[in-house]
Amino acid sequence: MKVFEDRFWSSRDGLKLHFRDYPAPETADDLLPVVCLHGLTRNARDFDVLAPRLAASRRVICPDLRGRGDSEYARDSATYTPMQYCEDVLALLDQEGIDRFVAIGTSLGGLMTMGLATVIPDRIAGAVLNDVGPWLEPVGLTRIKEYVGQGRSFATWVHAARGLEDAQGAAHPGHSLDFWIGRAKRLMTITGNGRVAFDYDMKIAEPFLELDVDEQPDLWPAWEALSGTPVLILRGALSDLLSDATLTEMLRRIPGAEAVTLPDVGHAPTLDEPESIAAIDRLLARVS
Repeated sequence: MKVFEDRFWSSRDGLKLHFRDYPAPETADDLLPVVCLHGLTRNARDFDVLAPRLAASRRVICPDLRGRGDSEYARDSATYTPMQYCEDVLALLDQEGIDRFVAIGTSLGGLMTMGLATVIPDRIAGAVLNDVGPWLEPVGLTRIKEYVGQGRSFATWVHAARGLEDAQGAAHPGHSLDFWIGRAKRLMTITGNGRVAFDYDMKIAEPFLELDVDEQPDLWPAWEALSGTPVLILRGALSDLLSDATLTEMLRRIPGAEAVTLPDVGHAPTLDEPESIAAIDRLLARVS
């Protein structure tokens, strides 16, 4: 049974953007909504396990960022930037009349959460950053640069799953074919020619590839903008993007944040691990 509504909003530069809207049950308490923000090459389906679970008690919104999923592709690839994505999300929040919310951001979505905290700190009631921080390890960024925008396609879902396992198996070791087929169906779609391909505009790679992995912008002030807010950091123990040293510094700068390192997973945790579920529940219990 479908537990969400497919809905749309407009960006300020005229794109038709899609989001999944999981309404709160009629019997639910008046709890703040959750906004789930996906990673660079992902889409709203990335939260299709977590979102229905959270929607048992509160509204959950999962946007497709511009150029992903059922959202329109940008006319100008230069707009595929975290700043623009944040502006798009602000337009969504305004359309839906959401004054305060809890943000759950995976990778790029976590960077967006920090970016939003610099402009609307009073509207973020709590935040989960999934395997991302103010400093990103160059080795992880380099790995992402090697695959983003490559445009591979596959004959079947099994072929797609095997391709994903070849590329990402080190981050999710020991999983079955069913796991990888599930990952493929979240990340990919069937194209007009019947092949299975990644569900994003390959041009999202263009601004990302210009990033100097060793000369990154200073995002520590954006992280510190979350001070005073309940914050959870999830980190995969095998992550090549968020180091233990960066995590330690994040906790030094916001001592009240909770950090959970998940065993046997890299970038990024899927948010259906028992440790992730329990930690997110604790974070939501702290949100007022």
